Amino acid sequence: MEHDRHGARQPHRFDPKRAHVLDEKERFDSLPPADVFALLDAPPGATVVDFGTGTGTYAIELARSRPDVRVIALDEQREMLERVAAKLTQQPLPNVQPVLAPSPESRALEGLADRILGLNVLHELGDEALGQVRTLLKPEGVAAFIDWNAQVERPVGPPREHVYSPGEASARLEKHGFQVLQQRLFPFHYGLACRRKDGEIQ
Repeated sequence: MEHDRHGARQPHRFDPKRAHVLDEKERFDSLPPADVFALLDAPPGATVVDFGTGTGTYAIELARSRPDVRVIALDEQREMLERVAAKLTQQPLPNVQPVLAPSPESRALEGLADRILGLNVLHELGDEALGQVRTLLKPEGVAAFIDWNAQVERPVGPPREHVYSPGEASARLEKHGFQVLQQRLFPFHYGLACRRKDGEIQ
């Protein structure tokens, strides 16, 4: 996933030195895992890719709550995946697999994902990375993008000029080969459930 950042709204990728903020329990207050997983709507036995998993907070929670689901914790930053691995050493979950991207393991996942979770990553993803999300999805698969809402005043998260409004996010996703099926608003975030659409990317 170490792609060209052309097209990303945020100028710099997330700094691993700030990884501790991804483990703060307050995250679950404004973005409850149950609400995230409801939008994701993973079917029984699904393969779910947490695209840009960070420290794996939500990937691990999904694996814990859905032992029938295979969770791929995918990230381009090795430092982040080391944190995921450390958590899994303390609390083993056989249905979680940390995967570095790009790598042979990440390329082997192309076309296999029933669901993709993109949590707080859309504003950081360049156009190339959005293309990678499409290649990971099965034809009937769904990607759930949940990200900071530029229209909402909030005490946490990136500056408003570094993130999208729900309308801007929908327009970008439609431009890059997705069909938005559902929108949900959270206190500080929006959520968009999308499918791949056929035809030429604009």
